[in-house]
Amino acid sequence: MVEFASVIRGVGGYLPERILTNEDLSKMVDTTDDWITARTGIRKRHIAADGQTTSDLGAEAARRAMKAAGVGPDDIDLIVVATATPDYTFPATATVVQNKLGITRGAAFDLQAVCSGFVYAIATADNFLARGQFERALVIGAETFSRILDWSDRSTCVLFGDGAGAVVLERQTKAEAGERGVKGIHLRSDGRYRDLLYVDGGPSTTQTVGHLRMVGNQVFKHAVGKISDSVRAATADAGLQISDIDWFVPHQANQRILSAVAERLGLEEHKVVSTVAEHGNTSAASVPLALAAAIEDGRVKQGDLVLIEAIGGGLTWGSALIRM
Repeated sequence: MVEFASVIRGVGGYLPERILTNEDLSKMVDTTDDWITARTGIRKRHIAADGQTTSDLGAEAARRAMKAAGVGPDDIDLIVVATATPDYTFPATATVVQNKLGITRGAAFDLQAVCSGFVYAIATADNFLARGQFERALVIGAETFSRILDWSDRSTCVLFGDGAGAVVLERQTKAEAGERGVKGIHLRSDGRYRDLLYVDGGPSTTQTVGHLRMVGNQVFKHAVGKISDSVRAATADAGLQISDIDWFVPHQANQRILSAVAERLGLEEHKVVSTVAEHGNTSAASVPLALAAAIEDGRVKQGDLVLIEAIGGGLTWGSALIRM
């Protein structure tokens, strides 16, 4: 029986043009640039334009990933969109993206694990490809969190922004892939902690969209420990060591969380890809956006071992090791 690997062929990111700085926010709520920067490391975030949707952001990121991979619409037969801010209750945002890209084959669906969504989506696509069911997948993280923020709540509105990132994941035989591909994955969730990070609305409960609510200090406490444990599990499952990791590309939630996890794992600071200052927490989009930035500036190269991780509402969390 032929064994397959899921190899990243191309990566792309997209951020809306409108920028909202900390100074801008200080005119909207009781906050300051120093307060936000000291507690989060965030200096600015991007906000979708009026009428610009999650599928618009996701489609543009996908186009850039496809260009980097050298593939066209006829080469894609699976689309997985990780998002907590879909265009519609239904249909899936992935099908809207599929249409915008002119893709008329295969399957497309959404996946909801909030900030962990991209890691979950990579795991899902990897399973489809490894079983030989699809050939080439677009895995997209796309969010318009600005649409679910309470702009009078300074504890949350300063943290989040809009954006999208995407990768083209391709099925290859183990012989073709060599050492490249998804090497190890660890996913977890624990619904007992739902009230720490959630949206206070939904079709079945309030028939409204609702606003994001968070108990920040508790999320921070869980994030550092749970992410560190997940990374160790994924690394062990892959038969690798933490010291083998070339680049740590974490969910861009808060610079203090990034630094604390890296310190706990014994990862050197120069191996940590941090873009949180430039676009804040873009939920499911943050990992592929950071990966795209690190590839674009030449840090991450083919053959490098990359660790991605995230924690989000649910609580959900997970990590994956990928040889680029």
